[in-house]
Amino acid sequence: MDVARLQTVVSTGASPVQIDAIVNPLYVVLGVVLLIALVVDLLWTTLWVDGGSGPLSARLATGVWRILRRLGRRHSRFLSLAGPFVLVLTLSMWIGLLWAGWTFVFAGGEYALIDTRNGGPADWSGRIYYVAYTMFTDGNGDFTPNGDLWEMASSFTTASGMLVATLSVSYILSILGAVSQKRSFANGVTALGMRSEAFLQSGWDGEDFTDLDLLLDTLSSDLNMLAEQHKSYPILHYYHSENETEASAMAVAILADAMFLLEVAVPDANEPNEALTESTRSSVNDYLETLNNAFIQPAEQPPPPPDLDHLREADIPTVSDREFAEALAEREDSRRKLLGAVDADAWYWPSENLE
Repeated sequence: MDVARLQTVVSTGASPVQIDAIVNPLYVVLGVVLLIALVVDLLWTTLWVDGGSGPLSARLATGVWRILRRLGRRHSRFLSLAGPFVLVLTLSMWIGLLWAGWTFVFAGGEYALIDTRNGGPADWSGRIYYVAYTMFTDGNGDFTPNGDLWEMASSFTTASGMLVATLSVSYILSILGAVSQKRSFANGVTALGMRSEAFLQSGWDGEDFTDLDLLLDTLSSDLNMLAEQHKSYPILHYYHSENETEASAMAVAILADAMFLLEVAVPDANEPNEALTESTRSSVNDYLETLNNAFIQPAEQPPPPPDLDHLREADIPTVSDREFAEALAEREDSRRKLLGAVDADAWYWPSENLE
């Protein structure tokens, strides 16, 4: 028998078996529940590509964003802190669940941890201190687990701490990389214009839109990647850009309306490569599907329609206003989804306030 257990037996008058058997099952159950919640949310968020955020992370992100939207102005610097803030809170929540879970597990045994300085059992502050050290190191020797069961629990504490640290670092790097790609895509679209009409005007060579072929190929690929990243990391929805030229929600709206104009407002003979335009439209639709994962609702009213007069001023042939209005009515649902995404990102529809 080690010295710590001997001192505990002497001080309490209990047998070694009784010392090991003194357990508060309520604390153990509570600790296990917290650890299970952590594991489910952590693995769901970081490893399940099609699952989006875990149940706890999703609710935390949504709640924080709503609070910040109420406190900050539209497209303000304050809102640009939302993404990093949500990310830090998510990581803090995981560490807190791990810390609290193992603390309660060790609290389940009155003599689970022994204070090596006085030979007595650890109190609550000692358990918190021990778990904090053990999560990411082997401890510092001030407290020691009492018996095989608690030694195994200590080993699992360290293993789970390393798991959380590893997955958290990988998650952070993936998010930061996705944010850079998201803003790069937005810059690629808005560089040609802050309206769908301006986007098309920049690709018109006086006869057709073949100059857009290479650009649409690149943007379609980038938007596909962006859609997949939003499915895997819904936290990207909360990375708000201060600059409208880097706002991906606005960029997608510009690109979607541009593809809509090419499909219904411009004669077929003047369109770019059909395969590329179809691929780009498909990418836009895939992006719209990701909005369901982020609980983004369509706007109540459709956004302002593109102005065909801007195209006509550039000598781009168009259909009649009546034909265009009929086509516009058929696309109302998808355009309301796009406006919902723009509103959720605290921006305005690209045609508003822009000339």
